[in-house]
Amino acid sequence: MKAMYVSSLKEGTSVDSIFALRTKELRATRAREAYLSMEIADRTGRMAAVMFRPNRAAEAVPSGSIVRIRGTVTTYRGVLRVSVDSMAPVSDFAASDMLPSGPRDTQELVSELRTLVRSVKSPGLSSLLRVVFGDKRFFAAFKECPAAQSYHHAYIGGLLEHTVSVATMCVCLAGLYPEVDKDLLVAGALLHDIGKVDELSFGTSIEYTDTGRLLGHVILGERRLRTALASLDDAISLDLELQLSHVMISHHGELEWGAPKRPSTLEALILHHADNMDAKAAGFVAAAKAAALVEEPWTDAMNLFRRPLYAPRALEDDRVTYDAEEEFALRKGA
Repeated sequence: MKAMYVSSLKEGTSVDSIFALRTKELRATRAREAYLSMEIADRTGRMAAVMFRPNRAAEAVPSGSIVRIRGTVTTYRGVLRVSVDSMAPVSDFAASDMLPSGPRDTQELVSELRTLVRSVKSPGLSSLLRVVFGDKRFFAAFKECPAAQSYHHAYIGGLLEHTVSVATMCVCLAGLYPEVDKDLLVAGALLHDIGKVDELSFGTSIEYTDTGRLLGHVILGERRLRTALASLDDAISLDLELQLSHVMISHHGELEWGAPKRPSTLEALILHHADNMDAKAAGFVAAAKAAALVEEPWTDAMNLFRRPLYAPRALEDDRVTYDAEEEFALRKGA
């Protein structure tokens, strides 16, 4: 475990640590001197970096590499960045230092997911869910995949956690509205983000794949649905198949939010709001925790909501655990 993380870097800090090189671009100053404009990251966040007069070895390091960086934290136009003196790729690093993991136990979440799958009684939808989540290669990726690149559930296992939360919420909401087709709603909730397995890569940092950038997870999820349905030999009626597709492709709610269609059924409407609720609540919690680490009652505006959020420390948070003390020490560079 490394001792220096992005979240601990302040102006004037001497840097000597390992980071993921997220982006790198060779540019030139007005005086035509070459420099590298970069973004580095670890499990605690990202930061800009710059290297003036880079040598050929530094220029040759590809984006996505894990690198050892030596330099100093400086400020340029009010933004912190690392002024890099040297940079070299490394092969000996802990993956857990580069990408955060979720707070919940993976096996516990897998068990909850399986319970949710079993709760769907419709023969056709039940068979469909078993085909999708019974694919061992897919499920291995699904249970590790983040739910997003940033803001909400942006950590290993985030997609599994988000899916379980949304589907559980939909089970509760279905009990409030007797007009809802519960099986359709829960199946849609379990399947709504399966395209993220194809949209995101998460080796040393969370990035979008080329396919993800060009098509997005909504379309990629529909493609996975089509493949699974093709293997079922018409076990699901065309009407139910159409409704499930609509639930999935409309879950972002609005065209400007990436939905090909807006929700036009009750199940689609409920899923959209459950999905949005879980993403927004998780985004709020993540921002509030970041503020709590530096003992601030307000977050900054760099969050999902683009505004400062009120996040006073709860009374029970005064009882500091060993793990919290250890994490705080690590973030301070102790």
